[in-house]
Amino acid sequence: MDERLGILVGGGPAPGINGVIAAATIEARAAGLRVIGIYDGFRHLVSGGEVPVRELDVDDVATIHTLGGSILRTSRTNPAKDDASLRHCTAALERLGIRYLVAIGGDDTTFGATAIARATAGRIAVVTVPKTIDNDLPLPDGAPTFGFETARSEGARIIENLLEDARTTSRWYVVVSMGRTSGALALGICAASGATLAVIPEEFDGGLDLRRIVDTLAGAIIKRRAAGHADGVAIVAEGIIERISSDALASLENVARDAYGHVRLADVPLGPLLRDQLRSTLKELGVDTTVLTKDIGYELRCAKPVAFDVDYTRTLGYGAVRYLVEGGSGALIALSGRRIVPLHLDDLLDPQTGRIRTRRVDVTTESYRVARSAMTRLEPADLRSPALELLASCTTLSPAAFRERFATIV
Repeated sequence: MDERLGILVGGGPAPGINGVIAAATIEARAAGLRVIGIYDGFRHLVSGGEVPVRELDVDDVATIHTLGGSILRTSRTNPAKDDASLRHCTAALERLGIRYLVAIGGDDTTFGATAIARATAGRIAVVTVPKTIDNDLPLPDGAPTFGFETARSEGARIIENLLEDARTTSRWYVVVSMGRTSGALALGICAASGATLAVIPEEFDGGLDLRRIVDTLAGAIIKRRAAGHADGVAIVAEGIIERISSDALASLENVARDAYGHVRLADVPLGPLLRDQLRSTLKELGVDTTVLTKDIGYELRCAKPVAFDVDYTRTLGYGAVRYLVEGGSGALIALSGRRIVPLHLDDLLDPQTGRIRTRRVDVTTESYRVARSAMTRLEPADLRSPALELLASCTTLSPAAFRERFATIV
């Protein structure tokens, strides 16, 4: 028998991808399967042309689990973009002789894998392994997506350096962190590094006015100043941009979108937008400080995985292959209580959107409250005496005017 297992990677990089590839290859070879690594995700599969691949054996992957990046590279190509793309993709997989497919990716890759499982009606057994530093897939028991813990650790190291720079130079940094649908990474980095505050989309109901974000940052700057500090680092989740009203983003209508129709958040100048608005607001309030911006995200995605993600991804890769060879298909592999749990892809779909459900930060949990309690932000007590008078004295506003200005953000 010459059954083949294909492995591909979709979406953005995340630390630990190579751990999945290694463990899946080793277990598949032990089961007597040939392993075909497919380069660049679904990109070549949907083209109808030649698909670059490499056969993988145990010696090829024995030590790659400690490396960042992906030996098979990755792409954001959507195999379910249209009927033609899906037909090309399934036909290419069948030409390659793929009987089993391990797709490593996030919500979009999982969505594409769901379409392939349906289209092939059992001819190709499909499993996905959840990968994203955004930590936004609905895994059981609140388990993180692989790569998140490494990204959080690496991000915390960067923020710690910025905190020291801010203290040394008496300035503020507004850091925009990756996280399209969830503020988990921004919040996690903030809690781990001791950043001054994090601002995440889950904290706000409905559409957002840019001024609410700016006033939240300005309020923190003023409160720090009242406590005798002229420095700080604020982390803002990039997903905030998708919650800001269309009127506020009217000038950004022509911004690039990816293959799934998402605005390329990296192309939206959220940092400069916030910096310029914040500088203007602080000047209006009579607060003199230097505000700089920095984006972090790309620095985190191909970092060398921490021990947690090495162990986690090897277990996921092993579990993905065991699920397939034991007759399973159409599931996402997760861990619950250190045991492999297959989550069926159809059950992960949002019935309203037809797409994979995403997980957001639950702001009612103790974990969030602990992180929030360590931040410097305006709170209801700050708009009452004696705190109100002290804060107002750091601006050109009267106590009454200060309360009126910042009441909506506390």
